[in-house]
Amino acid sequence: MTENTIESVRLLVVSREPSVLRVLGSQEGAKGWQMETASNSWEAMERMQSGAASHVLVLDIPLNDGDTLHFLKWLSRFRPDLPVVPLCCPEDASRVREATGLGGEDVVCKPFDAEQLESVIQRHLDPAGNGDADMASRYIEQLSPDTFFVSASLIMQKLRAQAALLAKTDLPVLIVGEAGSGKFTVAHLIHKLSVRSGFKLLRVNCAAMPEAMLEAELFGDDRSGSSRQSSLGKFAAGEKGTILLDEITAMPAGVQSRLLQVLQSNELRTPAGAEATAASVRILAASSANLDRVLAEKQLREDLYYRLSAFTLQVPSLRQRKDEIAILLRYFMHNLARHYTLPARAFSSSMLAACHHYSWPGNLRELEAFAKRYLVAGDEELMLQEIGAQPFAGPGHSPISRPSKTGAAAPDESRAEEAKAKPDSLKSLIQGVKREAERNAIGAALLRTGWNRKAAARLLKVSYRTLLYKIEQYQMRAPQPYFSPLPAGEFPVYQKVKNNGDAS
Repeated sequence: MTENTIESVRLLVVSREPSVLRVLGSQEGAKGWQMETASNSWEAMERMQSGAASHVLVLDIPLNDGDTLHFLKWLSRFRPDLPVVPLCCPEDASRVREATGLGGEDVVCKPFDAEQLESVIQRHLDPAGNGDADMASRYIEQLSPDTFFVSASLIMQKLRAQAALLAKTDLPVLIVGEAGSGKFTVAHLIHKLSVRSGFKLLRVNCAAMPEAMLEAELFGDDRSGSSRQSSLGKFAAGEKGTILLDEITAMPAGVQSRLLQVLQSNELRTPAGAEATAASVRILAASSANLDRVLAEKQLREDLYYRLSAFTLQVPSLRQRKDEIAILLRYFMHNLARHYTLPARAFSSSMLAACHHYSWPGNLRELEAFAKRYLVAGDEELMLQEIGAQPFAGPGHSPISRPSKTGAAAPDESRAEEAKAKPDSLKSLIQGVKREAERNAIGAALLRTGWNRKAAARLLKVSYRTLLYKIEQYQMRAPQPYFSPLPAGEFPVYQKVKNNGDAS
């Protein structure tokens, strides 16, 4: 951060250790930082929910402390743009890195000196919010100039570990996932980590051409004329390398039969069929289709499917790895700005929050297109309107508004504020969605525990004080009939009793 802006830096320090506060206190005076402290993560959560704004969060994590890691998960949803500097004991560092998805340079082990902590904090104080070079070294694995693999979330770290194991084998792999989720990137990763990485990776879209053309593309065509090179199919041209058969379920039946012969015999015949050579190529297949439906409708041969799916990798959608959205947006922006020789644009916290809540049905492809339009247009309000109309649209998400099941009495102050807000205000829409989701989660826990608030707090993994505060904030009241007191620690399923005594 430049000298003329460093005076506005605000730190939220979550720690009760005098040594930590003393080190940061000395930096506060020397650097002109404004430091606010919280004794634990729950107090920090309450302050952030009340609207406290910070540039960096310094989080002291006690040894084997689960509450703080739960707070980090909450933070990734509530403030995905807020940089976090974890402080931990050396023996707990690996667990903290795994939980946060951060690299070694970001997790500060105790004891530490002021210079070390200052260096980590300063790295996060980039005014444009990009930090591209450092971010790339921590989260992004460049596979080629145009292809990169991001493993900032736990689910993608597991996927990478699976890909690394499969790269050591030479068997076919079926890669499944939604359109635009990154199936080709996973195939590229397997190829790069394998012994075949020094040879070609070829890709054939089985849905992009008719049967005769696809067969010639894969196996070659004697009718192509004078040049032997032009008659080679991808299997011959990609010798010793890897071939990805994209959208394998769209492959015509005749080509499926010939591919099955190659897999069974491990031999590749020339177009004339007179000679047979060993098929020295690794076969990967990918599909975004519903495989159960495709097999039921016999669009894909079962014997071919079983040959290809001995190992299957499921690529998660962007909705399942929302922790990576901010990283991906900034990386896309950095690359696109460099490609088009335009100045990169920063993403505000409100835009990142809106992007975090949007469903991204087009996955990475849609996210990159969004970043490109923002780079060119530069109109943040227009971009927010583009994704703000249906921020939870798509599979696996709840509608924006639904009846509360909490037994709440009158609408609370937050609902009154929502009613006063403009209908097209994205900020009020996002805040309303967050409050509604929080209300429903608390209400479900209270109903499940028969309004035993201590048991509900344990179920929600929050402190009893936090739950009481939320119940009061949302003016929630227990429904009078049907529920009896519940001993602490028990979570039975309650049934509503009709007037005639029968359970419904």
